[in-house]
Amino acid sequence: MYRLVLIDLIALAVIAVLLSFAGLVAPTALEIVVSFAVLAAVISAADATAQRMLHLPWRIESSLVTALILLFVLQPSVRPDGILGLAVAGLLAAVSKYLIAWRGRHVLNPAAFGAAVVTIAGGLGADALGTFSSWWVGTPAMALPVAVLGLAVLWRTEKVRIVLVFLVIAVGVALVRQAVQAQGAGLPFAAADALGFALTQSPFLFLGAFMLSEPLTMPPRRWQQFSVAALVGVLAGWPIPVAGLFTLGQERALLIGNLLAFSFALRGSVRLVLEQRRFVTPTAQELTFRTRSRLRFVAGQYLELDVPHRHPDVRGTRREFSIVSAPADLPTLRIAYKEGDRKHPSSYKRALASAQPGAVLAVTGTWGDFVLPRGDAPILMVAAGIGVTPFVSQLRQLRATGVQRDVVLVYVASEAAELAFRDELEKTGARTVVFTRDEPKDLPGHWTWAQGARLDAAVLERVVPDLAARHAFISGPPRLIADLAPALQKARSLTTDAFAGY
Repeated sequence: MYRLVLIDLIALAVIAVLLSFAGLVAPTALEIVVSFAVLAAVISAADATAQRMLHLPWRIESSLVTALILLFVLQPSVRPDGILGLAVAGLLAAVSKYLIAWRGRHVLNPAAFGAAVVTIAGGLGADALGTFSSWWVGTPAMALPVAVLGLAVLWRTEKVRIVLVFLVIAVGVALVRQAVQAQGAGLPFAAADALGFALTQSPFLFLGAFMLSEPLTMPPRRWQQFSVAALVGVLAGWPIPVAGLFTLGQERALLIGNLLAFSFALRGSVRLVLEQRRFVTPTAQELTFRTRSRLRFVAGQYLELDVPHRHPDVRGTRREFSIVSAPADLPTLRIAYKEGDRKHPSSYKRALASAQPGAVLAVTGTWGDFVLPRGDAPILMVAAGIGVTPFVSQLRQLRATGVQRDVVLVYVASEAAELAFRDELEKTGARTVVFTRDEPKDLPGHWTWAQGARLDAAVLERVVPDLAARHAFISGPPRLIADLAPALQKARSLTTDAFAGY
């Protein structure tokens, strides 16, 4: 994701430089280039120093992303005082990643923090800092590039709906504000013009796509993310003045949203001690950890595991894993993963494979809405291969708490030997339909083999005739989800957990 966001922001910067030659953006090409060079140098140096002191791998993508966001938020300059202000904002942004953090996670968006401090300082009379939050990216010529490139980021992070809520609220509140101000001044209010201004000449698009959507400052549950988006939308749409010196708009609105997200989550790094690794199928391993401190999660959620190692590839040192164990199993925590490409494994997979019992790793957060609904409505679980892991957690938790649910598990694997956690699933008593090429041996009475049939939408409706009455959950590769979509859309509700390996 760092690489995708970085590429998009670089593309925006190049577009801005080209537009500057035609006078379609406020800064000149020289101001844009010099400002970025200052921000990139300061932030990269600060990040490299901090990460060296903390024995962390240096992530140049993170430094450049922060620099580029600040480039579009702050007023570019080639004047000495402007360059000083940019340098101070960049330094504050970089330092905030490590000082304003909770157990290794950001509390505040770094770029928003650096821009807010410099802008507020300027309002309080710090004349030496010759820059401020201008959000010059909010101009008609930049609106389409921001929207297109921003959508690519939001689609990849599955935050389209979150940012749409923010945009609708921010634009709606901005229109109300302009109407009220026009009425108070005795002026006519042109709704169409005001709407066009809010969409093309405000920073809402950039703020939502590249800042509000940042995963490191998002709360873990979807309803919490909508709440943060709504709050930021209200404050950004109607900036509230504070003592006549500055307003609670734009990046200050985002910082307040960050605090709400932090109050929801209070998530942070929890140290894990590796106790055991074992093969649960010929191609999948399970890792068992002991947690050193309290970890909270809901059955079906996933965690982010940080495995620091030398020379990480472009995807960094963190990956997401569904949790196999149930909350009732804590302090024991289990995850599983498929080995995948053994000839060309990622740097992360090599590091994880080399971790031995006694190694200390860190969970940097738990997320997700792949959780069972309340009540006693019947459930359909569809799993492919190692995608069964969240269902193991859910079924274990139901069994541990004595909750009875009508559950049907449809389990797809390439062959019977690839049915992971079979013993645990059998003990839960859930009715299970197995789709494998070969027939599994010694199936219990509540398990059924699909006679080697291939699972598609028609077959799913046949083996689960009461599909329309069930809440459906599917965990597997995007292709399987697409194949089953015609049937799954008939379910009472549908929750997906797509994955594409790592």
